[in-house]
Amino acid sequence: MGEYLAPPLGILQLAAYLEREVNDVEIAVVDCQAESMDWVDLENRIRSFDPDIVASSGLATCNAYVVARTLALAKQVKPETVTVAGGQHFTSTAQESLEQYPEIDMVVRGEGERSLTSLVLALSKRTHLSNVKGISFGEEGKVVHTPTQPLISDLDALPHPGYHYVRHVMNRYHFSMMAGRNAVYSIIEGARGCPHRCTFCTQWRHWGGIWRLKSPARIADEMELLFREYNSRFIWLADDNFMLGERASSLCDEILRRGLAGEIMWFVQARCDDVVENRKLLPKMRRAGLRWMLLGAESHSRSILESFNKRIDPGQTQSAVRLLKRNDIFSQLTFIIGNREDSIESIESLRRFADSVDPDLAIFMVLTPFPGTDICKTAKENGWIEDRNWANYDMIHPVMATEKLSRAELYEELYKCYRGFYGSWRRRLTGIISSNQLKRRTYRYMANRALLSQLRSLF
Repeated sequence: MGEYLAPPLGILQLAAYLEREVNDVEIAVVDCQAESMDWVDLENRIRSFDPDIVASSGLATCNAYVVARTLALAKQVKPETVTVAGGQHFTSTAQESLEQYPEIDMVVRGEGERSLTSLVLALSKRTHLSNVKGISFGEEGKVVHTPTQPLISDLDALPHPGYHYVRHVMNRYHFSMMAGRNAVYSIIEGARGCPHRCTFCTQWRHWGGIWRLKSPARIADEMELLFREYNSRFIWLADDNFMLGERASSLCDEILRRGLAGEIMWFVQARCDDVVENRKLLPKMRRAGLRWMLLGAESHSRSILESFNKRIDPGQTQSAVRLLKRNDIFSQLTFIIGNREDSIESIESLRRFADSVDPDLAIFMVLTPFPGTDICKTAKENGWIEDRNWANYDMIHPVMATEKLSRAELYEELYKCYRGFYGSWRRRLTGIISSNQLKRRTYRYMANRALLSQLRSLF
């Protein structure tokens, strides 16, 4: 996806909730990437702030070792510091993580706001941690898991994320390929969970299998705040599945009424079938500033889609892309290779399908058994997992073979997917001169990066 830097939304949400609920708490949010900090810089920052608690973001499984190293550094600076990990990976691996990483004192499982706040209050009052719901911790050589924290029923009641904690680096958040280097990039969470149950997905199970929504007015409030206060003009509405329909229509009404449509552009993740079923809404969404939609196509094969519990039809993928193009909305598709039945022939068929559908952007990924997913459970039961190095759980490095392809062969097939799609001179040239602004910018960006890479290779 090129050069980009996203704000740490999860940490900002936790900070804002903690700030509201706990009196006299002193909070610092440290974004090492935005502040160009190395490990020595981070050590100095921890030392100067002298925290009682250090919580590290755990964005994805491939970041697990970085989280552990961060918390180990906090312990090195101040051994009595209470260290906390959270997020989807550590929620699913709480037992083994606490056994494996002595530098982690606590794991906040699932939704973090209430549990982290209760943990902070318990530590400050020196009450026993068994009364804090939704955490795991070591005690007398055993791992203790307290009862699950009930989910927050009204997401509108949450405070706005604590962007004021990173105000000094807001202008560094960017998505160069899509919006240029100078457009401030930000993220809004419009919902938690998903009504669907895809077997490869970590999200729906992490949020308890329940789909909870912010109101259109609340989402528009956050958009307006980000634009008015922080000059953010490129916004990712990061619902796991942005459902089209009446709610989406109401959000567009709010954006248009507030005069934001000409000031911001936003993008969402959605389902192909939802786009097809709500095709009449697309012109309105485009008028309201929707410029880019990411769709999970995943496969050309009905049997593979059924094994993923995806519940879409390949024909809907083709129709969805045509509809988006017709409405001048940039179309991005994701595809997955590495299903147990995949072969050279089946992946070649997928490449031909991707080429025929012709989205503006295609992302090919390797099926990865993330902890907590149905696929992980099945893979463990059948002994399919060959690589347990969490750093490789990035949807690029194969960690499982298929019945017909080794991991090395699967990696080669992934390369062929990208080479086949983006190696097309027709696609490159039509992208560079496309009438769609985002597509034109994207393909010119990729062409410039390729040229720079070739020039560097000469020296």
